[in-house]
Amino acid sequence: MLMMNILEKIDRLRRARGWSVNNLAMEAMLTQSTVNNLYMRNSEPKLSTLRAICNAFGITLSEFFAEEEEVPRGDIAEQLHRQIDALSPARQAALLAFLNGE
Repeated sequence: MLMMNILEKIDRLRRARGWSVNNLAMEAMLTQSTVNNLYMRNSEPKLSTLRAICNAFGITLSEFFAEEEEVPRGDIAEQLHRQIDALSPARQAALLAFLNGE
């Protein structure tokens, strides 16, 4: 995955959650300038920065770099997927616990 693809993927994941760049910085516990500089300078994030961003998205680095498979979804499944993606990792875990009857 090329540098631009990394930034594009970060941007795609951020937008899927409805987050602004500042929301991403807060969720990833990074400074706003760190995240803004990635976009403004079109620079490759440090591994520690990318790890923090992945943690905010609730994914691992290997999931981030995994090739995506397009899986057709129904309208309801797509809506659910978008809503779940928009949740913080803690809220996703709470939802999963609820769905599992915990």
